[in-house]
Amino acid sequence: MGAAEALLFAKEGAKVVIGDVLDDAGRQTEAAINDLGGECLFIHLDVSSEESWTAAIAETVSRFGKLDILVNNAGVLSLDSIEDITVDEWDRVMDINAKGVFLGTKTAIPEMRKAGGGSIVNISSISGIAGQSYVSAVYNASKGAVRIFTKSTAIQYAAEGIRANSIHPGPIDTPMTSFRKGDAQAVAQSLARIPLGRAGVPDDIAYGVLYLASDESSFVTGSELVIDGGFLAQ
Repeated sequence: MGAAEALLFAKEGAKVVIGDVLDDAGRQTEAAINDLGGECLFIHLDVSSEESWTAAIAETVSRFGKLDILVNNAGVLSLDSIEDITVDEWDRVMDINAKGVFLGTKTAIPEMRKAGGGSIVNISSISGIAGQSYVSAVYNASKGAVRIFTKSTAIQYAAEGIRANSIHPGPIDTPMTSFRKGDAQAVAQSLARIPLGRAGVPDDIAYGVLYLASDESSFVTGSELVIDGGFLAQ
């Protein structure tokens, strides 16, 4: 989803910085955007590390002069039952999915203040709104944390022109969910839960992120945008 978001933002004229621990994949996206005439910089980023975030934000501002949009997109999945979740697994998921959003927000806000405002878009999940039996409770907990952290951020920084909103994707066809494809019954069950009858694709989320990052959503903050094919409407 992050690659799709970066490509769309670049097409709309944004100068894009992308961060990941997957250096090869990140540089491929960087090259794809630059080859199309966009401006993209890849930075190695461990979202669970405050030092890594500090360095990434500093490099971003050094390269482009300011920072006015942050998309916290990094995430990992877990499928263990509550009794099977180890402390290490709990910490792994919470470090990336929840602490990563906190650290990104914490380090970006001072630069957004200097820029006169900004927009923060946090990728949560429908799992941050409702529980599901097929994902781990730690995943639900991490995405629920993102949801309420976003609202707190919005309230605390609205007076400074800094907006914060969360996006809650339903099942999206990405490498993170590719494990389902080998189980035809699981795929059928998943699709049966979606009124529109299909899984989402990364661009479905990217257009929502673009809206919340743009001036077209200037009166939107502390909100949650559900993009799930009708999953939660049932």
